[in-house]
Amino acid sequence: MKFLCQVWLDETVMQALSEAERRTLDRQSLAYDRELAERGHLVLASPLAAPETGLTLRVRNGELSTTDGPFAETREHLGGFLLLETRDLSEAVQIASRVPIARYGSIEVRALTDIPVHDGPETDHAAGGAALPLEGR
Repeated sequence: MKFLCQVWLDETVMQALSEAERRTLDRQSLAYDRELAERGHLVLASPLAAPETGLTLRVRNGELSTTDGPFAETREHLGGFLLLETRDLSEAVQIASRVPIARYGSIEVRALTDIPVHDGPETDHAAGGAALPLEGR
């Protein structure tokens, strides 16, 4: 099973870390990523740029609108993610609990799922409906 582990951070907590603490956290995070990859659990992991560098978009009635920055008004922001391959949720939680940045934020663990395939003339593939599940999912 694949699980997305979303890393949620409070920027004030992260800014309170010293430069040495940040470097140590980075080294520990990269080492854990390597360990998970070697064990066959890590599919992909990456930090994300600061929320203010993002863009929120919406399409309503065929019209695109964009807003600078994140949509949610919250103290925490999505700071990164890990995509894991595990046998079940219990193993995903056990692995995520050892992610070094969990000491400073929170990690939401959520299973990936497939978009149902709806055969028939009402399926509009051009409007975003997935005809086939992604390989390897």
